Amino acid sequence: MKSIQPTSAFADDDGSADLELTALLAGHAEGRTPLRAVVARLAQTRVLVPVLAELGAEETTADGLQVDKEASTGIVALESPDGRRALPVFTSVASMTAWRADARPVPVDVPRAALSAVNEDWSLLVVDPAGPVTVLVPRPAVWALAQGKEWRPALVGGPDEITVDPEVASAVAIAAAPVQHVVRAHAEPGRKAEVAVVLALDPGLDRPGLDAVLAQVNSRLGASDVISERVDSLELRIGAAR
Repeated sequence: MKSIQPTSAFADDDGSADLELTALLAGHAEGRTPLRAVVARLAQTRVLVPVLAELGAEETTADGLQVDKEASTGIVALESPDGRRALPVFTSVASMTAWRADARPVPVDVPRAALSAVNEDWSLLVVDPAGPVTVLVPRPAVWALAQGKEWRPALVGGPDEITVDPEVASAVAIAAAPVQHVVRAHAEPGRKAEVAVVLALDPGLDRPGLDAVLAQVNSRLGASDVISERVDSLELRIGAAR
């Protein structure tokens, strides 16, 4: 991640947090502010990326994220419980010091940090891992930040009713429809993943036939630009064929 370097744009940076971002993070923690608003503000702010001179072979944060230092640069990656790597970024020197007092802060604008993470094949950003408010920025949002685009989440709505965005739902239906034995397919908020693809299938399929259908559906979902750009994770479920 040698692309992360401080520039003269941050010469007068005093290491304090952006006040608007701080307010949005607090609102998100209280359920008043959607993650989309936090990401939109992140796109306009600088963060601090930690560089560590020394790091033990294995360290784990209080959130269960494994710490891994890239030996050539000292840049840190966190490994999430699902195995994906995340770049930790901090809103202020104080929040970084609360995480690790020996970390050296490197100021960088968020789109550049996101692009560096993408180039390293790291899927996520973690904002302020030690608080005061910790936010995980999902893969589609990281990609949008890296490209200077607005992030459009796959799930929309408020806390009382969350649904799948119509464009994503349409892409799911279009991807699954041509697969033989798929009667119907629709998308809904997932239980273990972000989005669930619920398939109604012809009755009487044996196990090899079912496996073949699911493999074809998975392949077509993975080939969809809309789904790959907007959905962080998918799960397949078999629903009633009626």
